[in-house]
Amino acid sequence: MSKSQEQVIQKEVDKRRTFAIISHPDAGKTTLTEKLLLFGGAIRLAGTVKARKASKHATSDWMEIEKQRGISVTSSVMQFDYNGHRINILDTPGHQDFSEDTYRTLTAADSAVMLIDVAKGVEAQTIKLFQVCAKRGIPIFTFINKLDREGQSPFDLMEELENVLGIRSVPMNWPIGMGRELCGVYDRMKNQVELFQGDDHSNIQVQKVDSYEDPVIREMAGEFLHEQLKQDLELLDVAGDPFDYEKVLKGELTPVFFGSAVNNFGVQTFLENFLELAPKPEPRRSTEGMVEPTNEKFSGYVFKIQANMNPAHRDRVAFLRIVSGKFERGMSVRHVRAGKEIKLSQPQQFLAQDRDIVQEAYPGDIIGLFDPGIFRIGDSLSQGGNIVFDELPTFSPEIFSKVTVKNALKHKQYQKGLDQLTEEGTIQVFRTASFDETILGVVGQLQFEVFEHRMKAEYGVDVQLQRMPYQFARWIIDEKIDPSKFRINSVLVKDKKDNYVVLFENEYAMRTAIDKNPTAQFLEMAP
Repeated sequence: MSKSQEQVIQKEVDKRRTFAIISHPDAGKTTLTEKLLLFGGAIRLAGTVKARKASKHATSDWMEIEKQRGISVTSSVMQFDYNGHRINILDTPGHQDFSEDTYRTLTAADSAVMLIDVAKGVEAQTIKLFQVCAKRGIPIFTFINKLDREGQSPFDLMEELENVLGIRSVPMNWPIGMGRELCGVYDRMKNQVELFQGDDHSNIQVQKVDSYEDPVIREMAGEFLHEQLKQDLELLDVAGDPFDYEKVLKGELTPVFFGSAVNNFGVQTFLENFLELAPKPEPRRSTEGMVEPTNEKFSGYVFKIQANMNPAHRDRVAFLRIVSGKFERGMSVRHVRAGKEIKLSQPQQFLAQDRDIVQEAYPGDIIGLFDPGIFRIGDSLSQGGNIVFDELPTFSPEIFSKVTVKNALKHKQYQKGLDQLTEEGTIQVFRTASFDETILGVVGQLQFEVFEHRMKAEYGVDVQLQRMPYQFARWIIDEKIDPSKFRINSVLVKDKKDNYVVLFENEYAMRTAIDKNPTAQFLEMAP
């Protein structure tokens, strides 16, 4: 590669930040996403989220079922520019009925923004998503939202981050008051106060101060709040963790920012700090060793497949994370699993439902490829050699149902829908070894609703789901597997790759089986 080409790729890589927003439902993720898009000039009107019953919907929610229920079901991706950076936001559903798709999306991110409700603290969904990020050791930045409402003390929230998630935190700013008393936030790094102005934060008012003891803060916030701020920050200076950039990059320390997304308060400050601190696209592991973003040969992997993004065209889109080199429209690349060259002729980039044909893209970018049915989740595409990126994990489902077709004549359409939605990662399919029944497994209940809705709407098939009592799936590896050992409180099934899996009704049944089969390995993820 010529020196100038390498410099171009390096420059583009340095500009990019690709991150996912993780949170529990109702923590304000869609609102925060919209405000960030607003700064990038990507949308002109924020606040379409509230008007769910009207014809407006949040820019990042596009599937019919999302519009009906007012939640993000599928992970979408949005791109915008701000302050010389090219930003890719991966939106992950925060609904408690989320899916494996959510987990996989995190594998395409270089960092994560964890959104926490000041009143509710760390919630169940956040814990699951955090664990996926922690396993990969990616940096996590925390935005504590809804400061304009009464909530827990900032110290309690920091303690919760450590006790529940096991991560230390360093507050970058600190609230002056909360709820009705909210006056602003004090920026610990820059010694300035950002003033809270109710609903109107189109122009951010920032006051430079000498330190948190500056009398200017007393005039602005009053005696009581200023005293409280001083005590809090004195305690933090002595007992709090110092800012350590190396620890942030390893995912061991999370910078914490306070704000209120709905009021646009603290969002811009957060964005600007985040862009400075968050990592640019990183090298990725593959069968050929680490693949550097600046490698001249294009490579990337499919982390998500979405069918029928445009119901009028019955299309499927494969989402590809670019790992190295420069992508150009119409280029030929090797589809490693299929072992053949393919031409990428209709690449798209997204702002939710709006799609633009993309002419070129760089490492860190996410592009959508038209999929005539040739892609699977985890597929690698490359220009040079047979690079295969580390396989994307299959997560253990927690809810199971037996599925049958109401109309036997529709079996062909049913099979097609089942195959497509399995490939997409919406559901996992298991077949019982003895009766040849089909059991579906999902990470969250909503996936069943999405499955039923889409089977009917997109494939014209009515299905019946009968809930099964199982709660755990474990992939089993043993030289000789005896099905008779798995008859009580469990069942032996096979996944789509013919691996043996045992479904257990409860933890006791699972522990008993593990004790009784000392030669077997029981795995939480597919081997």
